[in-house]
Amino acid sequence: MGVTIYGIKNCDTMKKARDWLAQHGVAAEFHDYKTAGIDRATLERWVADLGWEVLLNRAGTTFRKLPDADREGIDAEKAIALMLAQPSMIKRPVLDVDGRLTVGFKPDRYAALFG
Repeated sequence: MGVTIYGIKNCDTMKKARDWLAQHGVAAEFHDYKTAGIDRATLERWVADLGWEVLLNRAGTTFRKLPDADREGIDAEKAIALMLAQPSMIKRPVLDVDGRLTVGFKPDRYAALFG
């Protein structure tokens, strides 16, 4: 089973998700998009699978600090451009289990995936 968890190292939700995976014996590769970045093809696949509305973290500080013009009129292409420019705007974690994606951390959802 191929498992990759995407996010940033210093995020409390990421720490909870990574701890849950470790406690349940799930080996997962960690992709830190703050240091390794994220490529357009991956983001486009995620947006096609999940929708940009699920991926773009509009509640986060990075998004809220954007100029009004950048926060208005968002569509898939603009959302992808924003997330490529500042990956911390991507909700986290993004968990990829053999191509099946889930966003955010909920212990019951992880248990269903791996149970």
